[in-house]
Amino acid sequence: MVDAARARKLADRIQKVVAEMLERRIKDPRLGFVTVTDARLTNDLRDATVFYTVFGSDEEKAGTGAALESAKGVIRSEVGRQTGLRHTPSLTFVMDEVQQNAQHIEELLAKARRADAEVARTAASAQPAGDRDPYRVPRERADDDEHGED
Repeated sequence: MVDAARARKLADRIQKVVAEMLERRIKDPRLGFVTVTDARLTNDLRDATVFYTVFGSDEEKAGTGAALESAKGVIRSEVGRQTGLRHTPSLTFVMDEVQQNAQHIEELLAKARRADAEVARTAASAQPAGDRDPYRVPRERADDDEHGED
């Protein structure tokens, strides 16, 4: 087992190597506009998960996934060469859903803002159901007159 800091450092290096490979050496026409967003390496340094995003349609995303799978061996060889590890980790490519999740959250926040604005508009013209001041004001006590107040 390796400490987590070393695994994180190697994962960062793997992310850079994969990104450079996709930019310069992999010439698959199915490869879309892909961005490597993260890489995670197990503590035993045997398996690396590479997260990526693709700008484009669902077909382009599927094509990019297929291109990454077919180039996995070449990319793994380069990762092994550049990291100098005794055992080159196996690579798994995973589509990163962060953009879709962020977009969904933004849509939910916009919907909540619209609902809040509607509630505020309704509240602005609302009238209280009972008295305007629902709290009782204490009555003047009769014994105030006895203490010298006239």
